[in-house]
Amino acid sequence: MTENSNDLQEACGGCVPASGIVIIDKPRGPSSHQVASWVGDILGRRVGHAGTLDPQVSGVLIVMFGGAVRLAPVLLSHNKEYVCLMRLHGDASRETVDRVAEEFTGRIYQRPPKKSAVKRSLRIRKIQEIEILDMEGRLVLFRVRCDAGTYIRTLCVHMGYAIGVCASMQELRRTRSGTFTEAAAVSLHELADAAAAARDGEPGPLQRMLLSPDTAIGDLPRVVIRNTAVDAICHGAVLAGVGVTAKQGGFAKGETVAIMTERGELVALGKGLINSSALKPGEPGLVIAPTAVMMQPGTYPRGWKAHARESGK
Repeated sequence: MTENSNDLQEACGGCVPASGIVIIDKPRGPSSHQVASWVGDILGRRVGHAGTLDPQVSGVLIVMFGGAVRLAPVLLSHNKEYVCLMRLHGDASRETVDRVAEEFTGRIYQRPPKKSAVKRSLRIRKIQEIEILDMEGRLVLFRVRCDAGTYIRTLCVHMGYAIGVCASMQELRRTRSGTFTEAAAVSLHELADAAAAARDGEPGPLQRMLLSPDTAIGDLPRVVIRNTAVDAICHGAVLAGVGVTAKQGGFAKGETVAIMTERGELVALGKGLINSSALKPGEPGLVIAPTAVMMQPGTYPRGWKAHARESGK
């Protein structure tokens, strides 16, 4: 599957961008790390993944490559959706299961399981919705929309306690992560086949699977900057209000903001230095400090150097 991956770029005329995202339909069996590694071998790119799935869990796994790996903190924070098969350890009525599902909607307390790689401190997570899809005997199929970091295995155990018969997770599939659904996911075999087709002169299928980094920012607040300010941000400069042409969505000081070009390209993520209500496009003052630059320097003309010469600096 990984043979000749290093010559993909040369064979397909640069059809794999320097950074991007691919949504993989992770199969049961391999770890998330192993799946991401295979994607890296196929594309010939450095990769990372957002939102680890246990080996026996399938579904939407976001794999970032190139500079897009810097999007990990944003992607990890996205809400998730799962379809779960829960096994009850005793008999219970559908009415009781429906009632308990409703009771677990909202803010809940969880402690990560012993096998978890994170500290086992008590945490609060929000369950947006639990929908019971079907129930047959002691098997309960349900869909759950929840905060990132919610442990569905633990949720099943706690729901079982509330039902009064105990319960455990039988199977689990992630169907959504943020705005990315299983409908957009491709299998490892499909990705490998598309890479092989690209080597044979048909890059279209592969290019359609590779998403640009700006697709990952979802509903993050945004500021739009002047073309002359883009390259300065790419070199790590703090954004000043004079470089801003518009703002979309509100943000508080310290919150993450997406910095966009006038053409809708993602330049960088940054932390607000002021509240959005105090940001006046076109006025002086530092407003956003870049924390993760996505765009390569030189993509836009170096207008900031021209301005420096004009001011005598």
